[in-house]
Amino acid sequence: MKRVVITGLGAVTPLGNSVSEYWNALVQGKSGAIPITRFDVSGLKTRFACEVKNFDPLQYMEKPEARKIDLYAQYALASTHQCMLDSAINLEHTNRSRCGVIWATGVGGIGTLEKEIGDFFSPEAKGRISPFFITKMIANMASGLISIKYGLQGASYATVSACSSSNHAITDSYNLIKMGKADVMLAGGSEAPISIVTVSGFSVIRALSERNDSPETASRPFDENRDGFVLGEGGGVLMLEELEHAKKRGAKIYAEMTGYGLASDAYHITGSHPEGLGAQLAMTEAMREGGLRPEDIDYINAHATSTPIGDISETLAIAAVFDSCLSKVAVGGTKSMTGHLLGGAGAIEAMCCVLAIHNDMIPPTINLQTRDGVIDPRLRVEQTLCRQPVHAALNNSFGFGGHIVSTLFQKFEE
Repeated sequence: MKRVVITGLGAVTPLGNSVSEYWNALVQGKSGAIPITRFDVSGLKTRFACEVKNFDPLQYMEKPEARKIDLYAQYALASTHQCMLDSAINLEHTNRSRCGVIWATGVGGIGTLEKEIGDFFSPEAKGRISPFFITKMIANMASGLISIKYGLQGASYATVSACSSSNHAITDSYNLIKMGKADVMLAGGSEAPISIVTVSGFSVIRALSERNDSPETASRPFDENRDGFVLGEGGGVLMLEELEHAKKRGAKIYAEMTGYGLASDAYHITGSHPEGLGAQLAMTEAMREGGLRPEDIDYINAHATSTPIGDISETLAIAAVFDSCLSKVAVGGTKSMTGHLLGGAGAIEAMCCVLAIHNDMIPPTINLQTRDGVIDPRLRVEQTLCRQPVHAALNNSFGFGGHIVSTLFQKFEE
């Protein structure tokens, strides 16, 4: 089996439109939540979100191309452009038939879907629809666009498992390299869900915070006064590369991916298992594959959406798996700053784990004012930047339908 390392990163997030901006905002504990600017929110219960700010697609593509693709795919192309530059890979000297892309999204081009349906039924449109409607909307198009742009002839497809989507993309990419079927894989995910239909849909099931008077404090994982998640948007991508291939071209190595665990809560369409059984299974399996014990883990980037049920379920799972060393492992909720990117969340949070290992820093969890009394008091949640050695980190993602993924990253050693 081959070893898999991380050799490139790219990001467009509510905290900044580059990896450095994203990471710097994380370690400074900044929130990306603002009042929604995209549409009239006066009739909505939730009137804020974590929007991407000052994004200009024309930095990454020509205007005619930008008009033909949905915002979620624009985020995908932009973050991939950054990743390719960061990796310093020379595709002219790379076997492109062994390079691929697996790109995730939970809802795909939902903004396009909403607009085109509205336009179609308007008196002015008279039943006309854009010839780019289908290709802008479908969930696999980002992976297709990336493979076309860079001439990547290896595996190319989308993973769709709600909020676990991009963590699934990472595990699939890891498997292809580990089994010798690919040398380089771009694994990521993006989402552009801040539309009136999406906000209304999550609002009606009471999933969103309604803290309209203070958006920046609305996402508050583990706090007893949490009232739902904050919708976010953007995308992120990691370049996964076979170790010898990376060494041969002199690539810088951020970290190594050494395992993952997949499971299902098999419990409810939106709610987590009360005891987090799926999360327990996934974290345990990830460590087993990576040859680690619970006491070897330094950091867990928790799914931690700030929902009343979800946070408790996950903390119970962590307490069960890490019972012997619970006060040692740092548990963080970076959605307190980025909001919830749905299908893109796993990618930017895996990136956080990789950067935590690379920089020996653990970002804070902000807005935790009154800890929920149900949570095990031994659970270690850093509320300010923590500087410590980070040798191993787990990244948890949970999706509607009970989809559970936990990925494991370690500090690279020869």
